[in-house]
Amino acid sequence: MDCIFCKIADGTIPGDIVFENDKVLAFRDLNAQAPDHILIIPRKHIPTMNDFTSEDVVIFGEMGQAAKEIANTLGVSEQGYRIVVNCNDDGGQTVHHTHMHFLAGRQMTWPPG
Repeated sequence: MDCIFCKIADGTIPGDIVFENDKVLAFRDLNAQAPDHILIIPRKHIPTMNDFTSEDVVIFGEMGQAAKEIANTLGVSEQGYRIVVNCNDDGGQTVHHTHMHFLAGRQMTWPPG
């Protein structure tokens, strides 16, 4: 498989890892859009949100739990943070391995774009 996120998850490509467990991995985005821009991915390759199965629901919960732990570690829980999940090209997804964008460290604006 030629998925850059799978390669980061298996250690083939290095990443600035900020969180990991047996289900998910989180690393800093090289194209940061906020002072803290972290990508949270499932270790299992799931191309888009449309590809989640009933068995994968737990993985999405693990991703949310990782976001909470990252916010606590970074000390941004109280100020706030944004979680974004893009799906397919029109949704802004550029890497087809489902991932959450964790954005913090600045005031977020609305609408997001």
